[in-house]
Amino acid sequence: MIEDKNPQRTPLSELGEFKLIEHLTEHFKVTQKSTVKAIGDDAAVLNFGKKQVVVSTDLLVEGVHFDLSYAPLKHLGYKAIVVNLSDIYAMNAMATQVTVSIAVSNRFPLEALEELYAGITTAAKVYNVDVVGGDTTSSTSGLIISVTAIGEVEKGSEVLRIGAKPNDLVVVTGDVGSAFMGLQVLEREKEVFKVNPNNQPDLSMYTYIIERQLKPEARKDIVELLRELKVKPTSMIDVSDGISSEIIHLCKQSKVGVDIYENKIPLDPQLISTCEEFNVDSTTIALNGGEDYELLMTVSQEDYPKIKGNPNLTVIGYITEEDRGMHLVTRADEKIPIIAKGWNALKSQEE
Repeated sequence: MIEDKNPQRTPLSELGEFKLIEHLTEHFKVTQKSTVKAIGDDAAVLNFGKKQVVVSTDLLVEGVHFDLSYAPLKHLGYKAIVVNLSDIYAMNAMATQVTVSIAVSNRFPLEALEELYAGITTAAKVYNVDVVGGDTTSSTSGLIISVTAIGEVEKGSEVLRIGAKPNDLVVVTGDVGSAFMGLQVLEREKEVFKVNPNNQPDLSMYTYIIERQLKPEARKDIVELLRELKVKPTSMIDVSDGISSEIIHLCKQSKVGVDIYENKIPLDPQLISTCEEFNVDSTTIALNGGEDYELLMTVSQEDYPKIKGNPNLTVIGYITEEDRGMHLVTRADEKIPIIAKGWNALKSQEE
């Protein structure tokens, strides 16, 4: 057999995270009766009896997902757990256990890892999950954290990305965009510090948006709230890559369109003032920022009276027929196609 001297080399940045996953996993077939939902959602769903098991795994890589020049290790350990639990809650499930694996270089002393695991311990306590295993190995390229989150959900209560129907309401929890602007502030102060290491930044004006970046919280409370309100979303996803990317996932998998209203998107006042300072558009940041770990869902109009006026839930649009497309309705009442411009780890790493 003659070796091809010029094999095809396709840059990963051309695909992006989700197309890469689709490409690499297209030949995987489900053969087990216990596999209810495999690849393609926030978490896998497995049926082992009366309750279904929900499983999700994420990687955090130094230099790609976090920068230790401004991310305290304790906060990082906390965040590593939270971002995984968010995927479980996005399935309308409750998290019960996690496993934590790390690859670490010899530049980290024991005390540094103790700080990291102190954050992990705190998150496990706050969210009432057990750390039940993991692995530790060496790394030649800094710190890598892998967390697998496990949860459970009553059979029939799981909420997938597929299920949205025309006339459903689009609902988001909390506010969006703040985590991304918190990152911009931290990156700016890092550059200032490089020039003048004696300069100590005053971050008192940015406490909320910085906390949203360094110590996010998963919306376990929303899963509990929805059960109290007796509302089951028709579809749901967590906001890790920006509202634009997430709503496109829901629409494509549900084969529907959407109208999102710019004036309905919930923004924190600190985000708005920081966007003005940085001379960037707050709507653009809210749509494309990511790392908010809020929940984006679609809800039947019949359930609107149950969620109306709830401070945790904001209706930002409604689902349309697929042929009507996906649009942002601006304050000037113009329709602009929604394009996924959320964070792409593969692209960021190469550029």
